[in-house]
Amino acid sequence: MNIPLLLHVDIPPAFCLGFEQAGFRLVRMLRENDRSPILPDGGAPGIQAVLTIGSIGLSAADMAALPDLRMVCCQGVGYEKVDLQAARERGIAVTNGTGTNDTSVADHAMALLASIVRDVASLDRGVRRGIWQQARVTRPQLTGKRLGIVGLGNIGQKIAQRCARGFDMAVAYHNRQVRPDCDWLYCASVTELAQWADFLVVCTPGGGETRHIIDRQVLAALGPEGFLINVARGSVVDTSALIDSLQRRAIAGAALDVVENEPAVPAALLALDNIIITPHVGGRSPEAQEAMFALVLDNLTRYFSGRPVLTPVTELPAQSRR
Repeated sequence: MNIPLLLHVDIPPAFCLGFEQAGFRLVRMLRENDRSPILPDGGAPGIQAVLTIGSIGLSAADMAALPDLRMVCCQGVGYEKVDLQAARERGIAVTNGTGTNDTSVADHAMALLASIVRDVASLDRGVRRGIWQQARVTRPQLTGKRLGIVGLGNIGQKIAQRCARGFDMAVAYHNRQVRPDCDWLYCASVTELAQWADFLVVCTPGGGETRHIIDRQVLAALGPEGFLINVARGSVVDTSALIDSLQRRAIAGAALDVVENEPAVPAALLALDNIIITPHVGGRSPEAQEAMFALVLDNLTRYFSGRPVLTPVTELPAQSRR
């Protein structure tokens, strides 16, 4: 095979050889610090597959510029900016990386939760400034608190298990539907969940249906002793409402791995001392990368050899609701 594969995300050098040996010619079209796809000038006849991520996606117009396109692979679990209707109309297969980075994201969520609740970043800065005694503030413990999960998918379940088993937390969740396979408390709305929780962790898919589900009402319900952790998509949190809530200490703090309109981060967020922000790295671990690229390559080779793919995307995800 000699199949041109257009890359809207970078494949680390360690994994490139495997793609090339499997018969894929890598065509890199990357834009630094942007979340929009790039296409060659004049379209891209000959390109048969695209590797992207959910927050970059591929629109109907992008697909129209790729007349030979047969497959779109999303590296991670998200696919919210891939136009599935346009793909269906063209007979283009779409796959995602479900199950490949769940553990990594759950681990990062725990790191963020512990860091913001115990104020690790500020304490570190205080010690480096030589104010040891003044930095020794009293912070809440994690053990025994109440954890609210918005979106109890694979990642949400792993976070819940870590908190329940490791920190003896009570767990509640909000989903579009009740999960009959778990005994944790179900809340009928995000607001109800926030009012109950000490820590609110957001793991829901992105997209239009979940945009700003964490709004002023939810943040007010979380309250001045509550903490918000977002490892989902930046779009699920109303950034203006979050900034206002943090400035007024209407919530105790927030830890974000994702930001609305990333990688641009509002200056007002950066000026706050009760927030931690990491650059969308929850799913970036050597183990997760190996699993993601192995699944992408497996899906590609299966499709182009006439076999069923492992993780087809067939419909829009079931989104969380207020």
